Amino acid sequence: MPIFAEAQERLFRIRTAHTEYQMCADSYGVLKHLWYGVPVGHSMDYLRKYPDVGFAGNLYEAGNDRTYSLNTLPQEYAGAGVGDYRISAANVRHADGSQALDLRYQSYAIKPGKYSIPGLPAVYADAADAETLEITLRDAASGVEVVLQYGVLPELDIITRSAVFRNTGASPVVLQKAASLCLDLPDGTWEWMHFHGRHAMERMPERTALFHGVQESSSARGTSSHQQNPSAVLCAPDCTEQNGSCIGAFLMYSGSFQTQIELDQLDQVRLVMGLHPDLFAWTLQSGEEFHTPEAVFTYSDSGLAEMSQRFHKVIREHVCRGKYQLAERPVLINNWEATYFDFNEEKIWSIAKSAAELGVDMLVLDDGWFGKRDGDCSGLGDWDVNETKLHGGLGKLVDQVRSLGMQFGLWFEPEMISEDSDLYRSHPDWAIRIPDRAPMRSRYQLLLDMTRQEVQDYLYEKISGVLRSAAISYVKWDMNRSISDWYSATLPAAQQGELPHRYVLGLYALLERLTTEFPDVLFEGCSGGGGRFDAGMLYYCPQIWCSDDTDAYERTRIQYGTSMIYPISAVGSHVSVVPNHQTGRITPMETRGITAMAGSFGFELDLQKLSEEDKKTAAAQIKQFKEYGPLIHGGKYYRLSDPFTENSAFWSFVAQDGSEVLVQGVVFRTAPNMRRKALRLAGLCPESRYQDTASGEIYTGAALMHGGLLLPQTWGDYCPVMFQIGRASCRERV
Repeated sequence: MPIFAEAQERLFRIRTAHTEYQMCADSYGVLKHLWYGVPVGHSMDYLRKYPDVGFAGNLYEAGNDRTYSLNTLPQEYAGAGVGDYRISAANVRHADGSQALDLRYQSYAIKPGKYSIPGLPAVYADAADAETLEITLRDAASGVEVVLQYGVLPELDIITRSAVFRNTGASPVVLQKAASLCLDLPDGTWEWMHFHGRHAMERMPERTALFHGVQESSSARGTSSHQQNPSAVLCAPDCTEQNGSCIGAFLMYSGSFQTQIELDQLDQVRLVMGLHPDLFAWTLQSGEEFHTPEAVFTYSDSGLAEMSQRFHKVIREHVCRGKYQLAERPVLINNWEATYFDFNEEKIWSIAKSAAELGVDMLVLDDGWFGKRDGDCSGLGDWDVNETKLHGGLGKLVDQVRSLGMQFGLWFEPEMISEDSDLYRSHPDWAIRIPDRAPMRSRYQLLLDMTRQEVQDYLYEKISGVLRSAAISYVKWDMNRSISDWYSATLPAAQQGELPHRYVLGLYALLERLTTEFPDVLFEGCSGGGGRFDAGMLYYCPQIWCSDDTDAYERTRIQYGTSMIYPISAVGSHVSVVPNHQTGRITPMETRGITAMAGSFGFELDLQKLSEEDKKTAAAQIKQFKEYGPLIHGGKYYRLSDPFTENSAFWSFVAQDGSEVLVQGVVFRTAPNMRRKALRLAGLCPESRYQDTASGEIYTGAALMHGGLLLPQTWGDYCPVMFQIGRASCRERV
C-alpha cells in the first residue's frame, strides 16, 4: 500500500506511482515536512539542519539550543501565535482572549479507502484504489486537536488534504483561520501560476517569479469567483508543458477562499490554501468538531501537461458523479442569446424544430419562463410557470419538444430573490441583509439565506415540483452576483462569522437532495458563466458553463487557462452568433465550432437566422462532435501552443493508448509570404506509425513530436484547423 509508517522514528512516507511525500514528528513532537517530489527511498530529515537565525524564537523545551526554531523549520500544519512568524494554517481564539495554537504529535492511523467529509464534497475512492493516513496533533494547553487527513490515490499520483478541528477542552474556542493545505518547500527555486480574471474573461493564467514576502490569490465574494480561481501551480523556472517540475493544487470549495504563498528569509516557500479568514469566525463548543474543505494536489517532474492530465482524470473519475460522470453529453441549444426574455411557446417551438433538423439533442429554456420575469428586476424566487408566455404550461411545451426526438432543459437561479416577487413580499427575512442598513444590490437582486432550513426546503419543493411536472432532462444552475451584507436573522451575534461557510454548506445540502432524487437529470453549474468554476461544484454538476464570453477567439484563451486544472468534459461551451454579443467580433462558423468542441458543445443562437451554408456546417459539426466526443472527453489533453504569446491556439486529444489523435486549433491572423509552420504534437508512441486521415501521409510518432506536422496555408483571420491522425497498419512503410 502507498502509506508507510515507521513508528519508532515517527516517520511517515506516502508513495504514489511517481512521487514520494515525507514527514516526521521530531523529539519535541513537531510534525516536520521533509520531502515532496520524486521517490528517494531515504528519510530526508538529514537535510533539515538550521543555524541560529536572529529573531527566530526557540521552543522552551529546547533549552539553550538557539538553532531550533518553528520560524525556520518546515512544518506540516503551522499554528499561529507560537513563534512561527510566517503565514499560518490555523488560528484559534481561546476563552481568555489569547490566540495561540501549539500543535504537537499525538498519534496516527492508516485506514483503507478514502476518507469523506460530512456535508462537503470530496474525492471518493474505494479501498482498492486509495488509502487514508490520519495524524492527530494537539494543543496541550487548550485541548484543541487537529486531525490531518491525507487521502492517497497512488495510481493517479494524487494526494488530498483536509483538517478536522476538535475541541476536547472545557471551554469554547473560536476558529479564526482553518486552512486545508499547508505545504512547506525548503528546497528549490519556484515560480507560481494563478488564474485571475473578470466576468466574461475568467481563469487567465499569470506566471511570475516569487518575491520575498507573501503573495495571495483569493476571493472574499462568497463564491470562488470570476476574479480568482481556487487553484495554484508552483513551477520550477524551466518548467514547460512537457518538461520540468511543478506542484499543482486546487480546493474543492465554492465559497470564499484564500491561497497564500510566502517566500521567507531563508528562501523557503510555504503554500497555504483554504477558507478565507476574513469574516470567518467559527465557535467550537466543548466536544464539537469542524471539518475544512478538501485540497487536492500532485507533483510532476514531466511538466504542466502531466499535472493537468492527473487533475483531469481525478476530477472525471473521482469527483464527478452520477449518470453523466463519464457518459456522452447531449448537444444542446440554449435560447438565451436568440430571445433573451422576449419569447413565447411559438418562438421556442420554432427554435426546437430548427435544431431537431440539424441533429441537436436537447433544447434548454433559459431565464424568463417563471413568475413575473420579463426582465432582470423581478420574479426571482417565484418558481412557477409563467403561462402568459407558455400557454398550457410547461408540460405541453416539453411534450412538443420531446416529440421531435429532443430532450428538454430549464434554467434556474435558486439562490437569488427579487424584491419584486411574491416570495420576498411573503418572506423578506429570508434575504441576506444587515438590519437597519440598505442592502447592496447586484443585477437588481438579493440573495436567499441558504443557511436556513426553511429556505432549503422551499427551494427543494419548488424545483423538485417543476422537475416532476414534466420530463426535464437538464438543469442549468445559475448565480448572478457576489455575496455581501453578511447577516443571518437566525444566527446569534457571536456566530455571524459562521454565515459564509454555512451558506456554502446549505447550497451543497440542497444540491445533494436534488441530484440524489433526480439522478437522470444533467445538472450544469453556472455563475454568470464561470464565476463558480471549481471542483466543489463539479461534485454535483459534471459540467459548468465556462464563461459568458462566447467569442471564439477569447474562448481559446479562457479554455486554455481552464484546462490547466479542469477536464474538458467539465467545460460548457457553445457556438454563438456573429457579430458576437460580447465583443462584436466576426469569426467563421467553422472556427466557432472547433472552439466549442473543446468542451461539452452546443449552440446559443437562433438557428433559423443562419444561412443555409452555416446550417450545413452546424449539422456537420454535430456529427463530428458525436464521432469525436469519446476521444475529446476521455483522451489525454495537450496544449500545443500558447494563445497569449503565439499567433495561434492549438490543442490535441490523444487516446489513452496513444492510438488516435485529434488536433484542433485556430490561426488568429494570416500573414503574406510566410513559410508553412510545423506544429509539434505530444503524447504519441515514438516508434508507432501514424496516418493523417485526410492526406493519407504516414509519419512516426517521433517525427510528429520532434519535427511536427505541417500546418496548411491559411486565408483570412481566425482560421480553423483540424487533423485526425490514427495509428497506421504495421504493414505501412514510412
